[in-house]
Amino acid sequence: MSDVVMENQNVDPKPNKFAMIISCLLAFPLAAVLLLHPAAMLDANGEYSHRAMMLIMIGISGGFVHGVGFTPRFWFWKWIFSPFLSWPLMLWGYYTWFLT
Repeated sequence: MSDVVMENQNVDPKPNKFAMIISCLLAFPLAAVLLLHPAAMLDANGEYSHRAMMLIMIGISGGFVHGVGFTPRFWFWKWIFSPFLSWPLMLWGYYTWFLT
């Protein structure tokens, strides 16, 4: 009985290694800056935008999850930790880091 259940599960396609490397390369520097020198992420007024930081950290988390090759099963977590959402959020983090 369990063999039948196991055979009917969806098999994910092979992960794109190039996209996984990009995810890791985008996530590592942002995580390091937030851990070692968080003052680099201050805005022009010298304050943190907590909404922006929360979204940027979700992007970093998605970059790590996708970068190590983990694929969540539930559709919501697949969407949250996909590169389609995490890459723009991490790019927003680089914008916040360098240009503000």
